[in-house]
Amino acid sequence: MTNKEANQDEQVGFHKGSLSVLIKERQEMMKILQVVEQLMQVHITALKELGIDLEKEAKALEKTSQKKKPIEDMLK
Repeated sequence: MTNKEANQDEQVGFHKGSLSVLIKERQEMMKILQVVEQLMQVHITALKELGIDLEKEAKALEKTSQKKKPIEDMLK
């Protein structure tokens, strides 16, 4: 095996190993995201039971955020 072939094999191994680690990291991130989503649903349900209209509040928040100028416009 030549030096060039050995170097290429090392690079292939490095990239395959990196992908393997990143796939596992992505799987763990998805688990975390699922837990966060479940917790959000619990809080949304509780707020609805308390009579809070989240859609109405989101629309009101959207209107107030649209009135504000972007920081880029303020700097001009």
